[in-house]
Amino acid sequence: MTIAGSYDCVTKTPMGPQKGVLTIVPGEGGAFSGDITGDLGSMEIKGGTITGNTLTWQMKMTMPMPIELDCTATIEGDALTGKVKAGMFGTMDLAGTRKM
Repeated sequence: MTIAGSYDCVTKTPMGPQKGVLTIVPGEGGAFSGDITGDLGSMEIKGGTITGNTLTWQMKMTMPMPIELDCTATIEGDALTGKVKAGMFGTMDLAGTRKM
């Protein structure tokens, strides 16, 4: 199974559902890079690691306010499910589907 590709995602935030496209580019040694682009702009993936079909990474949000995001997701087939921890805003659900 490959995790590479782009996923149409929705994060359930306190501001309502936020849509974005998460792009995953596998690297060497269990690492990956990429970004997520949506209505609030683009955020680069930092420190991406792959363990089996589980991804862990960080992002730095700048709008509407600066905040560090800690993210995890599991990929099963073409479905992505996970969590985004956003400091004082708590943990939010993340779901996505691979773009064909």
